[in-house]
Amino acid sequence: MLAIQQLRVEVGARVLFDGLSFVVGNEDRISFAGSNGTGKSTLMKCIAGVIETNAGRITKPKSCRVGYLPQDGIHLEGHSLWDEAESAFAEAKNLQREIDRLSKELENLDPRSAPYSDQLHEIGDLELKLEHFDPTRIKPRIESVLGGLGFPRSDFQRDCGEFSGGWQMRIAMAKLFLQEPDVLLLDEPTNHLDVDAQRWMEGHLRDYKGAIAIISHDRSLLDDLTTRTIAFERGQASEYAGNYSFFVKEAALRKEILEKQYRAQQREIEKTEKWINRFRSKNTKASQVQSRIKQLDKMERIVLEVEEGSMNFTFPPPPPSAHCVAKLEGSAQRYGDLSVFADFDFEITRGQKIAVVGPNGAGKSTFCRLITGEEDPSEGTRELGAKVFPSFFSQTHADDLASRRTVLQTVEEVASRENIGLVRNLLGCFLFRGDDVFKDVGVLSGGERSRVALVRMLVRPANFLILDEPTNHLDMQSQEVLQHALISYPGTIIIVSHNRSFLDPVVERTLEFRQGSSPKLYHGNLSYYLDKVAEEEAVNSRQGRAPTANPQSSTAATAGSNRKEQRRREAELRQQRKRVLKPLEERLEKLETSISEYETAKETLTEHMSNPGVAGDADELRKTSSAFQSVSDQLEKAFSEWSELSDEVETMRTTLETSGL
Repeated sequence: MLAIQQLRVEVGARVLFDGLSFVVGNEDRISFAGSNGTGKSTLMKCIAGVIETNAGRITKPKSCRVGYLPQDGIHLEGHSLWDEAESAFAEAKNLQREIDRLSKELENLDPRSAPYSDQLHEIGDLELKLEHFDPTRIKPRIESVLGGLGFPRSDFQRDCGEFSGGWQMRIAMAKLFLQEPDVLLLDEPTNHLDVDAQRWMEGHLRDYKGAIAIISHDRSLLDDLTTRTIAFERGQASEYAGNYSFFVKEAALRKEILEKQYRAQQREIEKTEKWINRFRSKNTKASQVQSRIKQLDKMERIVLEVEEGSMNFTFPPPPPSAHCVAKLEGSAQRYGDLSVFADFDFEITRGQKIAVVGPNGAGKSTFCRLITGEEDPSEGTRELGAKVFPSFFSQTHADDLASRRTVLQTVEEVASRENIGLVRNLLGCFLFRGDDVFKDVGVLSGGERSRVALVRMLVRPANFLILDEPTNHLDMQSQEVLQHALISYPGTIIIVSHNRSFLDPVVERTLEFRQGSSPKLYHGNLSYYLDKVAEEEAVNSRQGRAPTANPQSSTAATAGSNRKEQRRREAELRQQRKRVLKPLEERLEKLETSISEYETAKETLTEHMSNPGVAGDADELRKTSSAFQSVSDQLEKAFSEWSELSDEVETMRTTLETSGL
């Protein structure tokens, strides 16, 4: 469908990638992975035709339509939400207008004339094209997509200019989904979605008929949706035949293999150089010495990338607080005629870690402002516990930063004495490295300012952290730094987020806000909450159907028969599980045996190459080196197959367990 061939893109003197080639198939699901600034968004813009490449080309059939959703920067106005969504069907509307025009002209033509016949055929051709769009489903499709992305019907006639930036991005996403391009390019599509809209979007993308390329820092989304990963790092792009978790494991495996090959090559080089130095002055060995020197010159040296030091941040021990950290009693919040919530009682105690979820506008951010005291409730009371020191990260705090101060100054001015020495390292964790820390805040992008505001919050001494969407502008590495710090943090935490892979290891409770109902607390993490919501929806769906049987009609005989049938069924399931799983487990065992044999062979060949007699015999050394490389290649292939197969076995086990096998 679409081919990228030998692509090269430069930004100033920096090469983002060079020689990049891959093909996008009809229903591919591809993720672009890598740290911020490695070229992921740039590649999407190249494919979408937004920017020019320095070399290479992108080819696609004329009929191939590409749709692109950028991270931000969308602004629409002058049309209602409905009209903007309906514009996705502009071609269908034009066809219908042309059909109506020709049909009206047809009334004035003689049915027996040639022009009448020609015009009738033209109308027929246009109607065939129109059938592709199925005009009868345009209205319900628009309603479904807008509703799925969180727009109530009362918004359909509002001007697009009335919506905030996040909702503008949802409008752009709705138009793309309605247009159904052959290739869908999505750059951080979850940044502006709440948990309900994200669930709907994930379902829509799973069923999407075209190809999808996506950039996201939501690991759960990438794992559930994608089957290929293109990873960008240090001007190179590598392809992996699996989702993000597969890429992480496979990348570590490739790195380990490369390091082993590097060490073996270095040993070989060292021994060869020692032999050359030993016999360099002997005339009888002159030809052999020159042969070894040429051999070293021709050798393709393995180069290991210099890795950045691992970055970690640990909160200093927070001062102890009272058991009751914060409490709302009979609280309500209203803005004019709008009631966000009412008669809400809530208490958070020391050490609790709570996720806050729900649709946009349901009261999540309002709750955060109330609990921290930034805002007073319209009714009821809010009480902060003794010796509680809150620290609040809000997306709006980024707008309050002083433009003329540097990044470093902005953070250092609020850092505690214990953290002042960690400021540079912490800024590095959040992508401000080298001279970046000396930039004025005024020249930073919105995402960069947001990260500065987050670092300011982290270095303040506090025992109660409140974070409103902290991961929106963080890459995977920065997310991991923050996640590990929060896991080990002994204080109290409230996090507004829908990033499941980030939240699940951190939180132990989930507080749901829902418009028109009281907030509800679930005693588990986000995955637990989503499972419970799915169960509740299933129960509600079943209760909505008419009963099919009388629950009082069971008898003891029937119960006994059911137990026999159950035992028989369990025996069948065990046999089925054995038939499905055993061949995979046997293949895995054979692979593990092969890997062990290859490793033994490599050790033997390494010892053989270190033998002085072999080292002094150019032909024998060449044969042994060739055998060593062959075994190394086979070992790498076996490791890769083992990784894929072990994932398949684990997936199959999970599937069988889920289905009751």
